Amino acid sequence: MVLLALTLLVAAVAAFSLGVLLWVICRHFWTEHIPKGITHPVRLRILSCLLQLSLTWGMIFEKLGLCYASQFASFLHDLKPLKRDPDVVVKDLHFGTVPVKLYQPKESSSTLRTGIIFFHGGGTILGSLRTHHNVCLRLSKDCDSVVLAVGYRKSPKYKYPAMKNDCVAATTQFLKLLHVYGVDPARVVVCGDSIGGNVATVICQVFMNKADFPRIRAQILIYSSLQSIDFWGPSYQQNANIPLLSWNLAFYCCCCHLDVSTSWKNVIKNGTHLPPEVWEKYRKWLGSENIPERFKKRGYQCIPPGPVNEDAYREVNLTLNSICSPLIAEDDIVSQLPETCIVSCEYDLLRDHSLLYKKRLEDLGVPVTWHHMEDGFHGVLNTLDLGFLSFPCSTRIMDLVAQFIRNL
Repeated sequence: MVLLALTLLVAAVAAFSLGVLLWVICRHFWTEHIPKGITHPVRLRILSCLLQLSLTWGMIFEKLGLCYASQFASFLHDLKPLKRDPDVVVKDLHFGTVPVKLYQPKESSSTLRTGIIFFHGGGTILGSLRTHHNVCLRLSKDCDSVVLAVGYRKSPKYKYPAMKNDCVAATTQFLKLLHVYGVDPARVVVCGDSIGGNVATVICQVFMNKADFPRIRAQILIYSSLQSIDFWGPSYQQNANIPLLSWNLAFYCCCCHLDVSTSWKNVIKNGTHLPPEVWEKYRKWLGSENIPERFKKRGYQCIPPGPVNEDAYREVNLTLNSICSPLIAEDDIVSQLPETCIVSCEYDLLRDHSLLYKKRLEDLGVPVTWHHMEDGFHGVLNTLDLGFLSFPCSTRIMDLVAQFIRNL
């Protein structure tokens, strides 16, 4: 009787698991779109289904009260074995309560090296020191540099400003210890992808006037999230259903981080979460007229926002903080930012963030190196050294970033 019960239980679990898998696959084909411009579409379909499968199981466990959906997804993503390189020494450390990974070239150097502080992406809910290990390993080796990767606290368990506070604390500690790690104080670079790029430029803003710390030499922003105000620009309309970052997932990440109710979804999509005077104030920086016309050819409809929803405005006005939306920092701050390398991807929901920030920086005289990946999509850098699931675009991004750092 016990054996029969166990057999039935195993069969039920297997059937349920198969049902979840089929649901994820069907949902992918029904709701997600892969443009012809993306090379290797089958690979992207596989990656998308794996991501959605991990999040779907996470949602099941969240409904059962076992953990947050993103925690389970992150657990699965971190199971991948870490690559080793005989030429790079990797150490797991803690700067106070913040976990970090330190990457140092094994060969000794008679001169001080470039230091790179890396902030991983993942929309504040995913990503980790392990998911971006290959990227940091390559940065250290290809640039002969010391890389510090910061493992900040993530949402939804930890809300704003926990992530920013952790990154500021880790950066402060590293800048104090440059002599210990053999880093040249005149060549400290901050780098990040997605929300990590947001943190990187915020760190530049925070430390720009701190005379007791070395000045950041450059910032590298890879398909970065730079504003949480406008969710209906050209790239949001064109790339709303492209893996690995859909409109719905980006909105969910923003709500988790800023503790905003997801019930405001339609209000925010329609732009009625902010009053007209706020839209007018930031139009000079966020308006679609600042985006070159060639990026609107795949379709864009300018929709003027309706009357403000006061309840929504009271809840989301935190997004007007320049820490949450560094793209709208004042001119006297943005004009002091260091030399910048920006990487944008054509099929990225956040593409226009990079285009708008590039224009702001250039208008204020900040040197900008810009690389646009015509076949790129959000998260492509994480396919670096992923074997069959790698995309050539990831290698191109890494090579261009490494070249920029070596030329500093």
